[in-house]
Amino acid sequence: MPTLVSVSLGGGERIRRLRWEWEVQVPELAASVFLIPQAQVKNREDRLVVLNRVARSVVEGQHGTHPEYVFTYRGHQVTRLYNTAWKRARRRAAERYEQEFGSPCPPGFRQLRVHDLKHTFGRRLRAAGVSLEDRQDLLGHKSGRITTHYSGAELGNLIAAAERVCGENSRKSPALVVLRGA
Repeated sequence: MPTLVSVSLGGGERIRRLRWEWEVQVPELAASVFLIPQAQVKNREDRLVVLNRVARSVVEGQHGTHPEYVFTYRGHQVTRLYNTAWKRARRRAAERYEQEFGSPCPPGFRQLRVHDLKHTFGRRLRAAGVSLEDRQDLLGHKSGRITTHYSGAELGNLIAAAERVCGENSRKSPALVVLRGA
């Protein structure tokens, strides 16, 4: 059974090597996914890449640009992601942010690494209420501990969870009291 991972455009190694031959159409869902062969994956298991609508639109925009690789630069496979082009793209994104919002971009925005996008994706999955198991599959992890590293809790959610014990619903369930004979 392949491991699932979603392209948040944060899987740098996977993104730069993504090949069209790995794309699998799923007509029943009106979607496509990529099945990366185990020889190309660190944990040596086939990895199913599930695209959300944003990633899908990026990939669809690449159709027809190269016969083998999804992402290319000047007709060749992308060999590195953290290079001058990435740095220029960050700078342009920061400038665009400041133009559109009329305020300085958030701290760290100009230093964003490709790998940071995977952390962002994991945190957003958790904030959206996606289960640990599904986050683990979407991020492509064997270990739940690694998944938790990539999808840390939001402080607001932790505060809300701590507050729940103050409510009436946090008291012992009457059914448990009866069952235990207390």
